[in-house]
Amino acid sequence: MTTLRLISSMATKPLLADLLALYQAQAPDVQVLVESVGGVDAAKRVQAGEAFDGVVLASDAIDKLVASGHVLAGSRADLVRSGVAVAVPAGQPVPDISTEAALKAAVLAATTLGYSTGPSGVQLAKQFEAWGIADTIAPRIVQAKPGVPVGSLVAQGEVALGFQQLSEMLGVQGITIVGGLPPAVEIITTFSGSMAASCAQPEAMRALLAFWQSPACDALKRQHGMAPA
Repeated sequence: MTTLRLISSMATKPLLADLLALYQAQAPDVQVLVESVGGVDAAKRVQAGEAFDGVVLASDAIDKLVASGHVLAGSRADLVRSGVAVAVPAGQPVPDISTEAALKAAVLAATTLGYSTGPSGVQLAKQFEAWGIADTIAPRIVQAKPGVPVGSLVAQGEVALGFQQLSEMLGVQGITIVGGLPPAVEIITTFSGSMAASCAQPEAMRALLAFWQSPACDALKRQHGMAPA
């Protein structure tokens, strides 16, 4: 039995669980153990030298790990493209976010706003800066701690307007998903798998990444609100 140990961000946790089931049905001799944590924490653990065979994170985080020598250059396999969605507590009025102007108005009207510490949160903060409203809304920002879904904060009423990857919003009870961001300001994150520098099973890891990139996985990716990369 070959065992692969992977670390991933929370954004891909449900997807990877289903992708692993699909893979292990045709590779029963390979055991894959995935630990999903906040993306920032995952990158820190890899940088600290913790031993993993594979890493699944946002592509820019993977590139930084390649540059620091903790992930093998040339092993990055883009898996999915994931868009940011907006959610409100269940039963609350659904705001218009169909255009950039409407979304900005909804943000300004919200009593509290939530987003993650991951790449989508970074991009969202930049958008607020570009709109010139960052200082205005700063007191209303509730930033989810690493590994804590924004959807859970929305469901609990701590956040009136939440932003996170659609994949992390799906299936959360107590929220209404309003939709994705309008095209003019949409935030798309590519999540990639890669081989860690500490990989002990390179051939098995390459085979796993190749399968995850194959058309056999496309339908599952779409079911999780993501597009094949």
